[in-house]
Amino acid sequence: MSVTVLVGSQWGDEGKGKIVDILSENYDIVTRYQGGANAGHTVAIGDKQFILHLIPSGILREGVVCVIGNGVVIDPTALLEEIELLRKNNIEVDGRLFISHNAHLIMPYHKLLDSISESGENKIGTTGRGIGPCYIDKYARKGIKIVDLLNRKVLQEKIRENLKEKNNLLKKVYGHEELDVEEIIKQYVEFDKAIDKYIKDVPSFLNNAISEGKSILLEGAQGALLDVDHGTYPYVTSSSPTAGGACIGTGIPPTKIDSVVGIVKAYTTRVGNGPFPTELTNEEGEKLRTIGAEYGATTGRPRRCGWFDAFLVNYSAMINGIDSVAVTKLDVLGSFDELKVCVGYELNGKPVKSFPTDVERLSEVKPVYEILPGWNSDISKCSSYSELPSNTKDYLNFIAGKSGIKIKIISVGPKRQQTFFAE
Repeated sequence: MSVTVLVGSQWGDEGKGKIVDILSENYDIVTRYQGGANAGHTVAIGDKQFILHLIPSGILREGVVCVIGNGVVIDPTALLEEIELLRKNNIEVDGRLFISHNAHLIMPYHKLLDSISESGENKIGTTGRGIGPCYIDKYARKGIKIVDLLNRKVLQEKIRENLKEKNNLLKKVYGHEELDVEEIIKQYVEFDKAIDKYIKDVPSFLNNAISEGKSILLEGAQGALLDVDHGTYPYVTSSSPTAGGACIGTGIPPTKIDSVVGIVKAYTTRVGNGPFPTELTNEEGEKLRTIGAEYGATTGRPRRCGWFDAFLVNYSAMINGIDSVAVTKLDVLGSFDELKVCVGYELNGKPVKSFPTDVERLSEVKPVYEILPGWNSDISKCSSYSELPSNTKDYLNFIAGKSGIKIKIISVGPKRQQTFFAE
């Protein structure tokens, strides 16, 4: 029996989809525990590329059961599109996909309000998928859950009540036309018919599976520095991508978690607004973006790129309790003469003792770099640790030491075969 949490250890986009796909071969169940369709996990299998937003990447492994936990907010349109995509590629979903009855639903007014908010002056840099407004309703105790679909009377009452408030807001505050309540009710009744067979009491299902000795991989979305409590607030997501969120988002108690695997990109990227101490706004940053194809899987937005930040990863390892790490996109660094690694911050000429999550201080810090020689070679064809150039091994050892992490898995490209264990 093994219950493992897999967590993004930077600002997201670390390559979690690929690593989940690799690891899920050895697990019975893969469960997504937070976020929504704002996250895109990309997996390359042969010549095909799959981008999944809600369904765990483990669905691409035959026989693996996939679960969407209660911590996830679900966009019906996105979910049905994903199910159809998988079916078209002859990937069986029925009997392998289950959705928590306690997961909250993203409604059309959530998407609309998100888009209106992001068109204003105080942008956070969200994907506009309705994630934040849905979580707002959840914690305001006005949310609509999957279980509500099973009772048409309750569903209609909740939608009508919510639409009174939302339409009032749309019309009087934003000058926007009102949404059609009857059309929304009809849409979600049809959605219920399509997903009824997937709905499950997920906490009972998962805890029973653990009792039966089955192994579970808990998959987070985004990254630890986007956590609503422990990230660079307010430039964060609306949920808890950190390892602690796995318990809240699934119903598995902390005492049953065996290990935490962190995913770390060999450099640093960020999407959206917010401080980024090692960001490169010069030719080197553009080079990283181009070689690494750093564009969002969900939105296509160009990612901001910078050097590896060991000070940040050390903080992430602490708050997540990371046991081991998978380093991804190491091959992207193969054409740099030298590589910089941030080993600490200075503020007003003095060393910063701990990672500052308040954006005012983090925006003002100066990264302290150490410079390592590059390896100036293509490592994408390496199939083992021993085949890596000595400078590549030195770089891995250096970032591990400065970050306080233990590297177990190395990825040198998007394909399954471009992944191996560190020695």
